[in-house]
Amino acid sequence: MTLVLIRGGGDIASGVALRLHHIGFDIVILELEQPLAVRRTVSFAEAVYEGSHTIEGVTARLASPDQYTNIYEAGEIPLLIDPNANILANSLLINSQSTIVIDARLIKQTPSPLPNQPALHIGLGPGFHAGENCHAVIETRRSHTLGRVYWRGSAQADSGQPEGDPRRVLRAPADGIVVGHVEIGAHVDEGQVIAEIQQSSTVNLKSEITSPFKGVLRGLTHKDVLVTKGMKIGDVDSSDDPSHCFLVSDKALAVSGGVLEAIFTRPEFRRDL
Repeated sequence: MTLVLIRGGGDIASGVALRLHHIGFDIVILELEQPLAVRRTVSFAEAVYEGSHTIEGVTARLASPDQYTNIYEAGEIPLLIDPNANILANSLLINSQSTIVIDARLIKQTPSPLPNQPALHIGLGPGFHAGENCHAVIETRRSHTLGRVYWRGSAQADSGQPEGDPRRVLRAPADGIVVGHVEIGAHVDEGQVIAEIQQSSTVNLKSEITSPFKGVLRGLTHKDVLVTKGMKIGDVDSSDDPSHCFLVSDKALAVSGGVLEAIFTRPEFRRDL
């Protein structure tokens, strides 16, 4: 039986998980102890904080390694706190000859080696080089190549700039703890305070983060998360349509299409479905 391990539970990773789940793959998501997902309403990583999280009718549930088979047999997606993918080294739980690893963390740098090599290793975006540190790379940058599969070479390099209007991205003005004042999906006006960064637990130093324009708050890092200066912590959508905050994005669906192509290019995985 093919098992898919998805490293990361952010919005792109969750779009991939959603499509693979609908097709019938057994999926396990591997996350950090304190995920930094911004688009939390469409990120299964939120299950780390809430115990479970549902996106478009599909639920991911926080689990321990000995629980995950019961969870996906119940029709849900198990999520493990395993940032280093150590589960791959556990031969009692994982058969590496029938396991697919999808690295959807979008770290944009060369990843550390896996503890054990899976049958298929797919990397999303910059930092991965097909034939060197993975089998296939999926393009994640918006362009005519978005979602394409590379069996040789790399995806486009990280531009260092957000796609679209750069003002939409909210960044931490200082190191500290995120204190949110607006719920994701809520309307915001230009200049409205969306969140603050509490810079110290002993001194009342706060830095306000305001909306750059009128729209809806599309994403905001989980409350009480420790962030560093310059880190992306929020996203404002000028379309002002709250429904966009609760649907997997077109980009995530395009990338997941590339993942499916990479998987089904391999005949051994076509036979399993």
